[in-house]
Amino acid sequence: MKVRKNALEKAKKVKMILLDVDGVLTNGSIIYSSNCGEIKVFNAQDGYGIVRAIELGLKVGIITGRESEIIKRRANELGISDLIQNAIDKVKPFEELSKKYGLDKEEFCYVGDDILDIPLLKKVGFSAAPSNARTEVKRIVDYIASSSGGNGAVREIIDFILKAQKKI
Repeated sequence: MKVRKNALEKAKKVKMILLDVDGVLTNGSIIYSSNCGEIKVFNAQDGYGIVRAIELGLKVGIITGRESEIIKRRANELGISDLIQNAIDKVKPFEELSKKYGLDKEEFCYVGDDILDIPLLKKVGFSAAPSNARTEVKRIVDYIASSSGGNGAVREIIDFILKAQKKI
């Protein structure tokens, strides 16, 4: 885990957590099967962290550059109602969510891992990445998880936010 100096103060302000999928909620692998189509592997501990964050009053959303029925299914299972797929420009849906909920940019966390995520990581109040994120991403985020994407990074980041807010 690598935490920038002011990360704790930024995490205290978070009211909504936005997540990328491939490389964040998954390990980044995309498996295609001749029978089943696309296969993604999600981490149960990440899922519980998301459910707990929602139960403790945080909003959670997904903004992803790809589209998949599997992502929609996982979001539904976890109680995530704000799911934006096929978002190459992730800043625009972020701005729409900011207006929808009346939240300032400082009240958002975004967890991303790749170059496509950088514009949004620079906009939000608290930015985070899994340990396997691209170097360019790691250089700019407030928090780098010790866990990799799909292996508990999301849970670690959520727990950091909840602890900063004294909710756990």
